[in-house]
Amino acid sequence: MKRFIFLLAFLWLLVLPIWVQGAAKPAMEHNAMIIGWDGAHRNHVKALLKEGRLPNLQKLVSEGALVDIDVTSGATDTKAGWTQILTGYKPEITGVYSNARFRDVPEGYSIFERLKTQYGKDNIAAVSVIGKKGHCGEIDPPFKKPLDQVQDQEKEDRNRRKKPMQPGATEKRYQTVEENGVKYVVFNGSPYYTMHKSCDEWHFGLMKDAAVGDKTLGMLDKYGKKPFFFFVHFAEVDHSGHQHGEKSKEYDDAIISNDAQLGRLVAKLKELGVYDNTWIYVTADHGFDVGERSHKRAPYVFLGTNDKQVMRNGTRADIAPTVLDRVGIDLGKISPSLDGGSLAQPATKSTGISALPFLGSFAARLLDAPGSGDATRRR
Repeated sequence: MKRFIFLLAFLWLLVLPIWVQGAAKPAMEHNAMIIGWDGAHRNHVKALLKEGRLPNLQKLVSEGALVDIDVTSGATDTKAGWTQILTGYKPEITGVYSNARFRDVPEGYSIFERLKTQYGKDNIAAVSVIGKKGHCGEIDPPFKKPLDQVQDQEKEDRNRRKKPMQPGATEKRYQTVEENGVKYVVFNGSPYYTMHKSCDEWHFGLMKDAAVGDKTLGMLDKYGKKPFFFFVHFAEVDHSGHQHGEKSKEYDDAIISNDAQLGRLVAKLKELGVYDNTWIYVTADHGFDVGERSHKRAPYVFLGTNDKQVMRNGTRADIAPTVLDRVGIDLGKISPSLDGGSLAQPATKSTGISALPFLGSFAARLLDAPGSGDATRRR
């Protein structure tokens, strides 16, 4: 009997530290959602708000704030934009400079990973629902393969599709290195490859706003009763801008479509009884060049939220710190230090317009372009 009691005590001493460590994880007391309106120029958003055509965003910001967000580092494109929004770091840290120059973001740098580490992987839900199938959401792994092996595979694929393979096509698509006389193709992975592993579900390539909305409603039904962080990305504004141009009716209609989907999500949160416990942050990765079908120099976006603590304008790098701060993470303990800061706290870093990477020969045009203040929308 004594031996039995001793064995139980010994096992308890072994299990107790593990139990205490698991029990010590704090609860995440507030949910958060980043809702992305890819390519939505803030002047269009403000003009549509003024016209009463974005009623759901108007209701949201009436409960919280609408602030200006400027892009001051990285390209005004999708990969650079959403990577910065989901991490709070400049390209020098993540390695994601643009749609053409990128890599897999280092492990542990995304909002998803930080929340899972802080609160326990089983204690919160992390979900992504993404409209695009390229530049945002794709999860291609890093690899290094002999060049001739990759070329043979590509040739086989093209023959199957009855398309001739262009000489040197592989070397143009990928970085190539030579080691001991052998050429290799090196691919550093999609920005989202490692971070997506921390998500309970990762959906991308849905394309249409309604499909993204439908999938998100299903995910909220599945995960909405436990603490959660959602990244919801709508793609049709960006697609409409590229197809029809920044001045087009189609571009504005796509923003209105995003607003309708926002209304559906808010309604679902209220139905589940968790809206009052959920911060919603609606934002964009970049705007659009005035009068164009491109966004090479389009740094003017926005953040609309029901979070009353958001107090100031900021940069794209400030969005992740805001989310992390508002769900209870101590930003001072994050390593490496975030490049942005919480918009719910006074600014501690200089992020002036002079930091824009495009100034050069386009300085006058940018500085004269409408950004803050009264919104104007060209037709």
